[in-house]
Amino acid sequence: MRVTLSRRGDYAVRAVFDIASHHGTRRKAAAIASAMAIPRGYLSQILSDLVQAGILLAQAGPAGGYTLAVEPRTLTLRTVVEAIEGLMTLETCVLRGGPCAWEDRCPIHDTWAYAQQAFAAALEATTFADLTSGAT
Repeated sequence: MRVTLSRRGDYAVRAVFDIASHHGTRRKAAAIASAMAIPRGYLSQILSDLVQAGILLAQAGPAGGYTLAVEPRTLTLRTVVEAIEGLMTLETCVLRGGPCAWEDRCPIHDTWAYAQQAFAAALEATTFADLTSGAT
């Protein structure tokens, strides 16, 4: 089984990682795009979404750029992923392929829900301070 992010989710995590790695300074979109190998046009859309989600602050002008709206030690990987990918919820029945019917749960439902909760908890337990502590 592969657990992957969409391209938008991947780029959002990379962008926030870069900004968190330079915490205390403003980062220009061009610098983020170059450092993290993100297409510049696509990055602008993602940064806008992250500003709307309250994760980033944006300041226009020559001295402007992007900064975190919160401290890296309080910003979790789950917060960023869910801001772009949506909430982590069990929506599709593993056996039936359709919506989960809570009144008629399949035999895999509880185990799958537990695994999903554990994955979400791991993302919640990981802050950008944790991720950038070993960054160069």
